[in-house]
Amino acid sequence: MNKLFGFLAASWLVSAAHGQARTDAFLTTLFSGNQNPVFQEVIRHPETYRLQIIYTRIDRDNRNVPTFTNYYFHVDSTDYFNPASTVKLPLALLSLEKLNGLKKPEVTKFTAMQFDSAFRGQTREWRDETSESGFPSIAHFIKKAFLVSDNDAYSRMYEFVGQETINRSLHAKGYKDTRITHRFVRMTPEENRHTNPVRFIREDGTLLYAQPPAYNQDAFDFRRIDKVGKGYLTARDSLVNEPFDFTTRNKYPLEAFHQTLKTVLFPQSVPEKQRFDLTDSDYAFLHQYLSQFPGETNYPKYDASPYYDSYVKFFFRDSLHRRLPEGVRVFNKVGWAYGFMTDASYVADFKNRVEFMLSATIYVNRDEVLNDNHYEYDSVAHPFLYQLGQTIYQHELKRKRKYRPDLRVFQLSYEKRTDDGRPTIKEVDN
Repeated sequence: MNKLFGFLAASWLVSAAHGQARTDAFLTTLFSGNQNPVFQEVIRHPETYRLQIIYTRIDRDNRNVPTFTNYYFHVDSTDYFNPASTVKLPLALLSLEKLNGLKKPEVTKFTAMQFDSAFRGQTREWRDETSESGFPSIAHFIKKAFLVSDNDAYSRMYEFVGQETINRSLHAKGYKDTRITHRFVRMTPEENRHTNPVRFIREDGTLLYAQPPAYNQDAFDFRRIDKVGKGYLTARDSLVNEPFDFTTRNKYPLEAFHQTLKTVLFPQSVPEKQRFDLTDSDYAFLHQYLSQFPGETNYPKYDASPYYDSYVKFFFRDSLHRRLPEGVRVFNKVGWAYGFMTDASYVADFKNRVEFMLSATIYVNRDEVLNDNHYEYDSVAHPFLYQLGQTIYQHELKRKRKYRPDLRVFQLSYEKRTDDGRPTIKEVDN
């Protein structure tokens, strides 16, 4: 095992002092019971793998009202990890919130929309042939972002909401240490401050609402320097022998990610000022596509072979497990990039009446060179996250409860794939 995983925590270069990582003895004891070698290697070297874990135990009273108890393993919100696609969750919520704030009944999450360009680097998007209408919409972007973690969907929601509104809104809700600075396309910081003009249209193409281009004049706080690794490859595959600088990149601490998901699933559990301005219809839509499988979905029509049930359900996915246990649904969002892999999940087992929340992030990059696509996702990250998920799940199956949860509010009717002759989508940019 030392040969396979033998890289030292001291080799990671991160500028600025870290806070004190929180670890609860309960999780240390629980994790000691899983002797899987990959699992134990990571658990024993949390600094090396930049590991952070949050487990939330949910207990119900006789009225089915939940209470939440958080347990932490090596959690330090000052320790940077690249959030990758996890930021698609708050962008989806902010997109719905902005729509609701327009107070225009004809402009909904299902309304066709088009993107124009008004600044260098921007691109148009007038059609989306993967949608039923043939046009983009906020609802369709959310589907793509949740089902397979599509990157263009995120960038378009970023352009709709705008960089200034994104960050002001998240900070106002208490996510002070979160920042969203860029699309998922190659752009300069200045280009990312500019966002596109957007219009919503009727079925006949006539205009419903036009949103002008926007520019963020707010300054970001980049005083904390976050660098990772010992080298990186440039876009032209040139090796630079210095740490990769994430100082100006997106930042979304694991606690913020975990709390955002909790806010979506249990909005009454957080103060009103921390909630997103969502309708009952929004919550139902979000719950469906946080948990629906790609192979159940008709628009977009993803190929169920590469995009199998557990494709973005990391706590139930490894090389052998492509389906979830009977009766289990996972409401979650994941992200992976630069060797970081992250998942925040709410797990509902309707058969055994079990529920819990689990979030984790891990970093796997043995050669310490970033952007070379040589990461141990398959040999370390996926096996570890699967073992972590199963450790908590098996604990929950055995845990005694005074009251079993009534989970009917999360028991949804999902789509059924229709055989309509359309080709399936076999590859996406995620």
